[in-house]
Amino acid sequence: MNKKDIAQIRKQFKINNDLLKISEIFNVYIMKESSDIYHHQSQPFEMLDQDQQELFLNNFKKLLAGQLDEKLFELKFQRDAENNSQLILHQGLLSDLDGWKEQMLKIVGKMLVNQQYEMDIVITFIRGEYLKPTKRKNEEAEISERDTVYSHPFILCSLNNTQEPKKELLFDYVEREFKYSFVVDPIINLNAPIAGFLFPCFTDNVADVNHILYSSGKVHEPDHQFIEEVLNGEETMTAKDDKIVFEEIIKEATGDQLNTSTLSNVYEEINRMIEENEEEEQPKLDSKDIERVLKISGLEDINGEKVETAFQKVIDDDKYELKASSVIPKYTSKSIKINTKIANISISPQDLRYVKQVHLSGKRYLMIEVEEDTVIEGFTMIPEAFGGN
Repeated sequence: MNKKDIAQIRKQFKINNDLLKISEIFNVYIMKESSDIYHHQSQPFEMLDQDQQELFLNNFKKLLAGQLDEKLFELKFQRDAENNSQLILHQGLLSDLDGWKEQMLKIVGKMLVNQQYEMDIVITFIRGEYLKPTKRKNEEAEISERDTVYSHPFILCSLNNTQEPKKELLFDYVEREFKYSFVVDPIINLNAPIAGFLFPCFTDNVADVNHILYSSGKVHEPDHQFIEEVLNGEETMTAKDDKIVFEEIIKEATGDQLNTSTLSNVYEEINRMIEENEEEEQPKLDSKDIERVLKISGLEDINGEKVETAFQKVIDDDKYELKASSVIPKYTSKSIKINTKIANISISPQDLRYVKQVHLSGKRYLMIEVEEDTVIEGFTMIPEAFGGN
């Protein structure tokens, strides 16, 4: 799934939407002390009152929020995994009501193996159908775009912590007295899901049962045990991991000798690749791609052997591919931070070419080319000769 696919299904989670039909909701309450199932309940989603529906729908939207490879991860299922979650979920999609609950309880059982939660948790499953209209071929067509739709059955799971109820002091206007209020029932925090998944993934309007979309509770902190042992997904790298690997490979291949102009060229070339493939699968960079990018960026002494050696040294796999969108800072925002003892500066990758580190009279200077006068605290700075006092 790309970000447009995810955004499209995410915005369907709203009340009275004829493009999203949720049939069942299945809630399972887990005790923190024993990691046992205390209670589970299944019911038709439409039987919930509207306020309850809105609470859950907002929870599902939050689950699917975030950037790919940062908070959301498309995972490929492991081959030949024992008690495979791919088969369990697929059977859950096709089963009757009793069979659906049985398969979801199998997933819950896998979550509870060797897992101790800090709070009681509630695991929520829904089974539904996402209807995506086909595009009309022309504006004069008499058939509505909703007369023909792609049908996508799916299962979504959300894990949520519980919170201790508040102890409060109340004033009773009728009796004219202060009262101590303590609610025993725990509160289910639906505002911040701690994990979850969507099965199957959807690619080009086709269900992809070989992949599952995993949602992490925190950015850049996927639960690898949950991914591998519960979902049986293959090991994944975050965007942050890819960026670190990319930086180390570049340092190793170039001898850690890059000026800002060359680095700017590297970012510009990779961003060009991303923009040219925006409607397709996001581009990936192998050792040959990085060699080409470095040569285009002005590093003439780079060759394939240097880059392959760098790959093997950093990640021990010269066949590994880095996602292009993960390795460069966000291109149109001030995502590059330059930190010195004197000042901290934020600039965008496309403006990096205007920044240089120069030497003069045995001292290092950070020089920024500007087109307008510099104003500091309302005062316009007078231009000075470079190196002047």
